[in-house]
Amino acid sequence: MYTQERTPMADLVVGGPVPVNSYDNAIVAALVENRPVMLVHAFNGGYLRPVDLTEGSHDKGVQLATALDPDTKDRRGHLWHITPGGFFGQRPLYFIESAAGQAPDKPAGASAGGQGDDGAPKPKRRRITVHQDAPKSPADTVQVGLPGKVGEKWRGKNGAPEDTQLWVVTVTPWGGVTFVPITHPDAILGFKDHAVTATSEVRVTYNWGGDFTGTVINTFYPRLPNEWNVPYHHVFT
Repeated sequence: MYTQERTPMADLVVGGPVPVNSYDNAIVAALVENRPVMLVHAFNGGYLRPVDLTEGSHDKGVQLATALDPDTKDRRGHLWHITPGGFFGQRPLYFIESAAGQAPDKPAGASAGGQGDDGAPKPKRRRITVHQDAPKSPADTVQVGLPGKVGEKWRGKNGAPEDTQLWVVTVTPWGGVTFVPITHPDAILGFKDHAVTATSEVRVTYNWGGDFTGTVINTFYPRLPNEWNVPYHHVFT
């Protein structure tokens, strides 16, 4: 269903009308280099973080936070990897993986044991996962977990268990990115009741924007960790 081809950076156009170029340093770092970035919201400058930062948590959600406390920073709860997951037609697909609570590497000399039936390495990072019936309330909450450990209704159907963890990532005309779940292309990553507050709960909501770019309320700016205090004044210009 999904192909695994990769495309050169020069040819990367992420679903929308804006090609990634050398000036979008954090976007390139996130989408091309798979480096960990913060996902900062366009409205209030808050960032996304898992509700539970621990490795063993697979059924908790994601929330917005406006202060970066030492514990979250030390445990990398403010950082995400946007990891390539193949293509759907011409659109690149990605996983949104938390840098917090990553499964440890096997000790040297230990049995691999970390591969799936197709020989591909099993994921070590917990991923943002949508409910099979989202965005119908109250099933539109997300979970952060590994594919086989999230709730039953958060697992993909039709023999593709990771469907519910795949996202179309679009670079918007205003310089941010939006996330549309491949299982629900009429929906988009947003917030409960479309409200952006200091501790808003992340939800999959109906897409008021009507296309993959969504609206500003669905827009997140990838930022390298050292850019946390750099304002994006062009958001509203």
